Amino acid sequence: MTANAPFARVLLDQAHSSAWSLDADLAARMNPANPGDASLARAAAVLRERGTQVLAHTDGELTPAALDGADVLVIAHPAAASSERVAGDLPPVLSSAEIAAVTDHVAKGGGLVVLAECDHDAHGNNLGDLLAPFGLGIVSTLVHERADGGRRHLGNATWVLGETGTGPGQGVMAGIGEVCFYRAGTIDVSGAKGARVLVRSSATAHPAGQPLAVTVEHGQGRVVVLADSDLVGDDSIGELDHEELWVNLVTWAGNGSRALETETPATDGVVDASSVVAADDPAWLALKAAVEELRLLQTTDGSLRDDADRERATALVATMTTRIAELAPHFPHDADYLAALPLDLQRWVDGGFGVPDFLDSLLAFRPDRHRVDGTQHLVVFPMYTQNGNLDRVFEAVLLDVMWPQWLADVEARYDNPMFLPVRFIDLTPGYDTNSAVLFPETVAVREVPKFSWGAIFCDREAARFRRVTAASAEVLGLDLPPEGERLVASQEVAQATFAMWDLIHDRTHSHGDLPFDPFMIKQRMPFWMYALEELRCDLNTFRQGVTLAEAGHPYARAVQLAILFDRLFRFPVTGDRVRNYDGLGGQLLFAWLHKHGVLRWTDNTLTFDWAQVPAVVVALSDEVETLYRDGIDRSRVGHWMAAHRFIAGYVAPHPASAWAKGAEHLPLDGPPKGLTDLVQPDEFPLNVFYEALRGKLAPVIESTRGITGTRDPRADEAARDAEKMSA
Repeated sequence: MTANAPFARVLLDQAHSSAWSLDADLAARMNPANPGDASLARAAAVLRERGTQVLAHTDGELTPAALDGADVLVIAHPAAASSERVAGDLPPVLSSAEIAAVTDHVAKGGGLVVLAECDHDAHGNNLGDLLAPFGLGIVSTLVHERADGGRRHLGNATWVLGETGTGPGQGVMAGIGEVCFYRAGTIDVSGAKGARVLVRSSATAHPAGQPLAVTVEHGQGRVVVLADSDLVGDDSIGELDHEELWVNLVTWAGNGSRALETETPATDGVVDASSVVAADDPAWLALKAAVEELRLLQTTDGSLRDDADRERATALVATMTTRIAELAPHFPHDADYLAALPLDLQRWVDGGFGVPDFLDSLLAFRPDRHRVDGTQHLVVFPMYTQNGNLDRVFEAVLLDVMWPQWLADVEARYDNPMFLPVRFIDLTPGYDTNSAVLFPETVAVREVPKFSWGAIFCDREAARFRRVTAASAEVLGLDLPPEGERLVASQEVAQATFAMWDLIHDRTHSHGDLPFDPFMIKQRMPFWMYALEELRCDLNTFRQGVTLAEAGHPYARAVQLAILFDRLFRFPVTGDRVRNYDGLGGQLLFAWLHKHGVLRWTDNTLTFDWAQVPAVVVALSDEVETLYRDGIDRSRVGHWMAAHRFIAGYVAPHPASAWAKGAEHLPLDGPPKGLTDLVQPDEFPLNVFYEALRGKLAPVIESTRGITGTRDPRADEAARDAEKMSA
């Protein structure tokens, strides 16, 4: 997969003489005996697998113009030809103008990664001058480990295993255990304000306890310095946790403000400019105004509330028909639908404004047949909005489709021809709610047809996720991994992630060992069965994310993090507690992770053992799949009881639960309805962790109503609430 716009653009300096080359052939000429000791080709490949664009700066000085297209600049062990085999036409010394350009680049939000080396003074570079504006320096030395009891790697005295702190790493050290510095100097942080030492030499090393890996923020940007360059070379990056550390460091460096300030929704499709309708288009605004007035005249079932409004309703429908005709040429792919829509509108008028029937136009609307990135659709129907307005009144939505080639490639693997990820352009009040779906089954029709598509507003889901996750991390003291930080910071990354998550999730409903209707819409059962089904699909999506990450898909880890954070933070504390099945799924995931030791709530701080999280989540997926598979051999009620026992093993049921007391307390000789009536309104109450979190996040959760990522009328109010919460 090629690089994607939302991810950082990395520029590796190859113009000044460097001991490292991105070009594997050049590295082989530099070091014929061991090309891997001169090549950063694998380091670049690892970044590209995560979606990062990696380019080489091969000509001329590092000017502001040269840095303009880069989010992160990497300077890899500049060295004089007398000390190393090198590549590059310029000397290893950066001019004062170059240093000024790099400093300004960082101050304005860019990233800088510097790979230093042992015996610094012998290499003839001026990294000290480059790092001085950030309060950092390179100490010219060679770290050694003692033979008896020292932290030597493979018995080599100068291959030192750094000390990364106690417990699983968090933030930029997420998932990092052991790191080896093969021939390292040390880093002077005495002049740096807020420098974070990630790795130190051990207490048995000489010199002992000295910084080997450091990060510091400067202005709006970020700086990373490593005291050894070999750990990311081709012959070493595959050892220990070097690969993950490298990705974390570069991603963290790229998460400064620069990468986000030019963020715009990207499209891969070829969309004719004449087919684009803006939110301020006069015809659209007139249509929207007519719909907003008409919906106020309707009752719950969509019929006209008062006969006295017939004349006004007729005029409004005429306006809608006129404006739809004006807008129709912009949507040639919806020609059949936009031709049928006025007929359904007129039929409603001619029929006396009774319960509307828009089956004909609904069947003509087939957005699934034109999944082209950036394609716009005009949608007008009498409909309710799921998690929004429950009345079947008129709504009008202007939206566009998100279908980049990489997502089409994912769909080719996880066949889901009905799935349509979309983004809001503008909307009427029914969607100024929590509704994030456009489903044909919500439209008022005379009979239920066979449905052929379903649309998810991935921009709304992403925006809600970003706000709640950011607030949760603040409240819980969670130091997000760099890829998680980027996911929360970037609307474009988040909505792409949700599109991939939803695609695989929705497809999973009809795959696997299924002892009942996959969507459960035709069966009445205890709400925890719905909770397990939704969780099963998310866990399977997480599992696929692990598989895709191993194959090098850039969004695969983001999907894992999105599932984890949305399930753990937003789901359990959103909505009321009456049979909240999505909330229960999040509670079960939290308890499972906690009881397996990969989630810890200690000293009012939430931490994860990131290296173990994927395997533990997949293990829960295995347990749920086993429950389903065994359910085929049980009676329906027996399966319900087994599911309750499974959940109750991790989430404490209500003290008054009849289900928790066993079969002798349930009316098993009666109809299933009697069983479902015995379910407590809050059968699985929140634990003390969630009770506290719910109170702190309440204003943030409320602020996400109507949020879309681009249209957010409550942003200022939410910001004030977040400030109050932090205070």
